[in-house]
Amino acid sequence: MHYFTWNIDPNIFHYGALQLRWYGLLFVGSFFIGMALVKWMFTREKVPTDSLDNLLLYAIAGTVIGARLMHCLAYEPGFYLSHPIEILKVWKGGLASHGGMIGMMIVLYIYARREHLSYTWLLSRLTIPGMIVAAFVRFGNFFNSEILGLPTNVPWAVIFSRVDHLPRHPVQLYEAFSYLIIFVILLTIYRRTSFDFSARILPGVFAVLLFGTRFALEYFKTRQADYTTSLPFTTGQLLSLPVILIGIVWILWAFYGNQVRSEK
Repeated sequence: MHYFTWNIDPNIFHYGALQLRWYGLLFVGSFFIGMALVKWMFTREKVPTDSLDNLLLYAIAGTVIGARLMHCLAYEPGFYLSHPIEILKVWKGGLASHGGMIGMMIVLYIYARREHLSYTWLLSRLTIPGMIVAAFVRFGNFFNSEILGLPTNVPWAVIFSRVDHLPRHPVQLYEAFSYLIIFVILLTIYRRTSFDFSARILPGVFAVLLFGTRFALEYFKTRQADYTTSLPFTTGQLLSLPVILIGIVWILWAFYGNQVRSEK
C-alpha cells in the first residue's frame, strides 16, 4: 500500500543561529488568534479590554513555564534533574499540555486578582481560545515529526521519513482536529447559554473533553516518558485522570447551582 510520506523541514528559514520554526509560528500565532476571540467575549459582556495585552503576556509565560516544567519533571526527570540547566533550553523542545494548563490557571488567578475580575469567569472564557492553542500545538508537533503514533496499516497512515520509514497513526492530527471540534462545542455552549451558567460549566466541560480525548488517544501514541511503570496507563493518561474527575465534579456542581437558582 502506498502511504503518505511527510518530510517537511521544521524550519521555515534559518540564518546562522537565527531560525523560525513552524512550531513556534503556530504556537505564538494561536495566542494572538485566541486573544482576538477573548477581546470579542470581553466586548460582548461589556468588560474593559484595556489590559488584554498584559493578559497575552501572562498567558504565554504561564503556559510555557508550566508546560516546560511538567515535561522535564514528569516525562524525563532522570535527565533534567541531573542536568537542571537544560530545563531552560525551551528551544530544544519538550512541553507538556498538563503543565501548560496548570501554569495558565496560576497566571489567570494572578491576573484576575490584579484586574478585580472573577477568577471562575475568566477561567471559563479562556477555555475557548485554549482549544485553539492546543490544536495549533499539535499541528506544530506534526511539522516537527514528533509525538509519533504507533505503527499501523490503516489507509491514512503517514510515514515520517525524518524519523523512520514505518507507516504510523498521524496521532498529532487526530488530537488537533479533535481539539478544534471541542472548540466548536465550547463556543456553542458560550453563545447559547447565559453568561452566568457558561461561566460555571465551561471549565468542567473543557477538562472532561480535552483530557478525555488526550486519555483515549494515548493508546495510539508511542511512549513519551523515559521510564516505565507497572500500571496499565501511560504517564499522559495518569496525569489526565485526575483532571477528568475534577471536570466531572465541576459539571455536576454547575448543574446543581443552576437548579438551585431556578428553584429560588
